[in-house]
Amino acid sequence: MYCLIMAGGSGTRFWPSSRTAKPKQYLNLFGNESLLQSTVRRFENFMDRQHIYIVSSQSQKKVLEEQTPGIPRRNLIYEPVGKNTLPCIGLAAMFAEKEDPEGVMVVSPSDHLIRNEELFRDTVLAGAKTAREQNGIVTIGITPSYPATGYGYIQVEKEMSGGEKIRQFKVKQFVEKPDLDTAKSYLGQGGFFWNSGLFIFKVSVFLDAVKKFAPSLYHDLKKIQAELGKSSYEQTLDTIYRAVESISVDYGIMEHAQNIFLVEGNFEWNDLGSWESVYLFSEKDKKGNTGVGEATFLDSENSYVFSDDGLVALIGLDDVIVVRDGNATLVCRRDKAEDVKKIVEQLKAERKDRFL
Repeated sequence: MYCLIMAGGSGTRFWPSSRTAKPKQYLNLFGNESLLQSTVRRFENFMDRQHIYIVSSQSQKKVLEEQTPGIPRRNLIYEPVGKNTLPCIGLAAMFAEKEDPEGVMVVSPSDHLIRNEELFRDTVLAGAKTAREQNGIVTIGITPSYPATGYGYIQVEKEMSGGEKIRQFKVKQFVEKPDLDTAKSYLGQGGFFWNSGLFIFKVSVFLDAVKKFAPSLYHDLKKIQAELGKSSYEQTLDTIYRAVESISVDYGIMEHAQNIFLVEGNFEWNDLGSWESVYLFSEKDKKGNTGVGEATFLDSENSYVFSDDGLVALIGLDDVIVVRDGNATLVCRRDKAEDVKKIVEQLKAERKDRFL
């Protein structure tokens, strides 16, 4: 088995802790490990670290190498520029194909919170079994616990589990993020799962799908693959990769292919889309306050504080998020946590790059 961890994201909703050189996936938001380190360890529990690939960007090279001392340097793949998930996964699959085209690859984001790790392992292995037996592309679908509007959904048709303890289905369709009424209807009728962004497939099966549904990208990736191990690799990668289409694996492959399957994920999962998500999944005191670093609360409830250095004191404020990190401080209402990315856009427009 192989694993690809996608670690090139910018994490703008986690400003000011998430910066260009050290985005969200490299932050210690829970305990002593960064989200990336937790992801690596989760797969090292049942996979040879020699088979773990990480795709990131050159701007993150220093922090990536610092946080992954056990991963072979040759397995760290740097995109010249971010091009969404399909080129990213396709590039890593070209590396794995050189070793074993019939190997099974698990694709995982680097910045999700996953608990119940034994169940996670069993779910991945069940998906790998289905990928081998069905020659299909398998996704892990999270059982919905509320009518979320921030996730894409996957609708399934017939169940094909048999005697397996982890349920497996044939996929009917991928569905975009719904409005609230639609999300409620999905929960009511059943047969819908949250799209976790986790995929499992035989390398040869996935690359066949790229060849069929994204032939231009496949042709370009083959050119890059031909240069692996050569001194010309970096230049070829830079020239070709910058020109490929930016497209998601959902839109480019999953919405078109017929051999798509789903294994049910019942482990605790969250994609940590904002500081609000971190607040919700953190242990809190009796008044609902929580955070990382030194903080003290007076007449304040249901708030989150992150401090990289020094103390943050909250007086008479409820339902707020305060993040003090480096040369910037964020203060916002919890219900405005999604808008942090707008601050990043505003800082870019104002050319205040020293804060990014």
